Order: sequence, then C-alpha cells, then structure tokens
Amino acid sequence: MTRGRLAIHGHFYQPERRDPFTGLLPVDPAAAPFPNWNARITAECYRPNAERGNLDRISFDVGPTLTAWLASEEPATLARIVAADHGLNAVAQGFHHAILPLASARDRATEIRWGLRDFALRFGRPAGVLWLPETAVDLPTLREMARQGVKATILAPWQAATPGLETRRPHRVQLGGGLEMIVAFYDGALSGAVSFQPETTADADRFARELVLPALVAPLHRDGSHRREAGDPLVLVATDGELYGHHQRWRDLFLARLTDPVEDRGFDVVSLGSALAAEDPATFPLARIADRTSWSCHHGVLRWSGECPCAPDGRWKGPLRAALERLAAGVDAVTELLARDMPGRGGGPRDRVSLDAWAARDAYVDVVIGATAPASFAAAHLAAGAGEAASRRLLDLMEAQRWRLAMFASDGWYWDDPARPETRHILRCAAWTARTVDRLAGTHLERRLEEDLALFVSPSQGIDGHGLYRAALAEIGRTDD
Repeated sequence: MTRGRLAIHGHFYQPERRDPFTGLLPVDPAAAPFPNWNARITAECYRPNAERGNLDRISFDVGPTLTAWLASEEPATLARIVAADHGLNAVAQGFHHAILPLASARDRATEIRWGLRDFALRFGRPAGVLWLPETAVDLPTLREMARQGVKATILAPWQAATPGLETRRPHRVQLGGGLEMIVAFYDGALSGAVSFQPETTADADRFARELVLPALVAPLHRDGSHRREAGDPLVLVATDGELYGHHQRWRDLFLARLTDPVEDRGFDVVSLGSALAAEDPATFPLARIADRTSWSCHHGVLRWSGECPCAPDGRWKGPLRAALERLAAGVDAVTELLARDMPGRGGGPRDRVSLDAWAARDAYVDVVIGATAPASFAAAHLAAGAGEAASRRLLDLMEAQRWRLAMFASDGWYWDDPARPETRHILRCAAWTARTVDRLAGTHLERRLEEDLALFVSPSQGIDGHGLYRAALAEIGRTDD
C-alpha cells in the first residue's frame, strides 16, 4: 500500500495600499483597533502562523506588496517567514497581483521579473515555483515564466483541459519551443471545504481522518481511465493564507495541529517544493491547460475584464480597464519618446546610445524594493556626466511606470462595484501616473483619462467613473494638484 502525502499551500497577499502621492499607508478606521488592515492581518494571521512554525511545514507565497510592508513595519515577522522557507517551501508571486493573461506581453514579462527579483532578495535564492495571481493562466504567461527560469506553478483542477485528470500527481504542460511547465493541480473539493465551510476545519484530527485520508488511499490512476499508475498520491490543498486566523478565527491552531510532525495520521505532510524535488519531472504525465481561466471564478478572466455572472452588474469593468489601458499606452508612448533623448550607458566611453527604457523599467524593481538607491540606479543606466536633470527625469519616468503597473492590480476589478477602496486606490495610481507624465512631457493624459472614466457608472451609487475618480482624489486632498 502506498503512503500518501498532503501538501498545504497558503497564498499570502495584501494589495498595495500606500498613497502613491506620499508613499505612506493611510490610517483606515475600518481596521480598528489597528491603524490599517496590514497591521490587523499581521496580528491575526501572519505573525501567529510564523511563530507557531506552521510555515515551516507548508508551502506558501508572500506577495511583494506585502513583503515590502513587513520589511518596513514587521521585520521580525518577515525574518521568521523567510526562515520557514528551508530552501524549498516558499513560492514567488507576480509583483502587483495583476491578471497576467490580460496584460500586454511587456507588462507580463515585467510583472514576473519583478516578482522573481523580490523573491530572490527576500529569500536569498532563485524561485523555482511561481504563484500566478488568481491562478489566472494562459500559454503565453506560462511560456514567459519558463523563459525566466520558473519550473512549476499551481492551478485549480478546472483549469486543466485534460479529461479525467488525476490531480494527485503533478503534470507537465508542453509550451512549444522546447519549453514546458510543471503544474500541480490542487484538490478542488478539499480546498473549497477549507475555504468556505468553517465547520470542516473545526477539528484537525477529524479533518485528517475523514477527509484527507480517504482522498489518499486509492491508488493513482491514469488520466481519463481507471488504469492504475505507480507512485505515492499527493493531495494539494490551496487556499488564501489569510484564512488561517484572519478570515476564520483560530484556524492557525487548526493548521498547527494538522501539520504537527509528532502525529502519524497514516500519511505524510510535505511542502510542495519538497514533493516536487523528490520526483523526476520526466515521469509526470502530460496535461493541457484551459486558457484564460482562474481559481476564483469559473468564468475565466471575465471577472476582471467584463460582465461576469458572478457580479450582479459588471458593466463598469470593461470601460474601466479600457480607460486604464489607454492611459498605459499613452504613458508608454511618452516613455519611449523621452528615452530617445536620454543618454544611455553604452559599451564604451565614447559610445552614444539612447536609454533602453524597458530594460531600465525591468531593473527599476531594485529601487522599488529598496535593494538599490535611486541615484545608483540612475548612474547605472545613464551615460557618465549625464547630469542631475537627466537623472531626475529618468527617476520620475520610472516612478510613473511603477504606478502605471500598480494600477492594474486585480483587486480593482474583483468586487461588485467600483465604489470600493480597492478601485479608488487604482484610480489614485492612475492619477499619479498621468500627472507625472503630463508634467514631464506637457501632455494631457489626465484630461483624456477623466473623459474615458465618465463612460461607466457605479451600480450602487449611480455616480460615473469621473465622479468616483474625483472623490478618490478628494479623500487624500489631491483634487487640485
């Protein structure tokens, strides 16, 4: 009889909440008695799970917008999270939690590159596995991940296009051009029960006995058939990490009990990284993925781009995305135009080349995460003697690109209505970006943005997007900047 394995994955993430105009995190009364939601969720979830050793026994990803806050405000908690990696447990994540199948090819590459760089800085090693925001996937995204050295990812079972998929073993997805990706498909029933049925996780012993063990006892089978396969079954449970103590109180204790190494429940508790390292990838069966799908919505990526049936009225989502995409195109056009007049660093002292704006943007992540000082970054990308004005211009342009990327965070579209803090935040990111570029280049991007935002209406408030935009800026005193 084979001995099954249980792997738990926790997706730990908080959206970017810093005001782009000040770089500060505003006080949020809704998070009382804590000053903001990052502080509250740290106290309820991140710190206790780290201190109990739960992260030492599971796999987990921590979003870069969260690690930045932890590094500044909770360094001891971040240090304990990093120590829990053990060279195998931690997983990287796309930087701004943008829906990558909806991103341009250039943005997709930058989001992955920035996420991998943040991971390498925090955990001191390259990432082999990357968590896709909302597990939103398509083949171009997987190809870009593979090109950047990512070996594996996690998807929901309904994101496979292979009939009769055996989710209890990893699969290989061939991507063309000699590229491939290992995909671990999580157990949909168990993951859903953990996420949405609190009674299921009230007793870790019962959960292990009545739900996990039965899922592991049957031998592996070939996809689409009843023919048995050799190997030890691997059941993967994937959920939001905040479930363990924040979304559901005391579930950090449930996780501690479930993964307690002293207990022998008839199966082994492993991290996904250790499970993948123990097997030869060449033995994994092939699978196909369903393009433009996600874990949190059975309507694929429509939830973040149009009228998804999960929202009572999603007519605002498409126009909002179109407005921001139009702004992004304008920002990119100005970026390329301004870069032509910036003296880049050539191969020799007499070489005169224009700045490579996109290589600079990819590298600018080191400034964002604090690995490189802004002045050092400018010196590395501009020709010697370029001058202070050129350095300031480059840094302003890169900051515009930084917040232009941030305005596509998935949270701005996830909910039922744009009159929410998440959408207000991405509108402020858009405002900062447009105003910065208008100042640098004498353009009128903000004016055009406001015209585009007027094309949708909040279902609950009856206010158009332009009104929401002005209200979002009024909250932080930036209406007349």
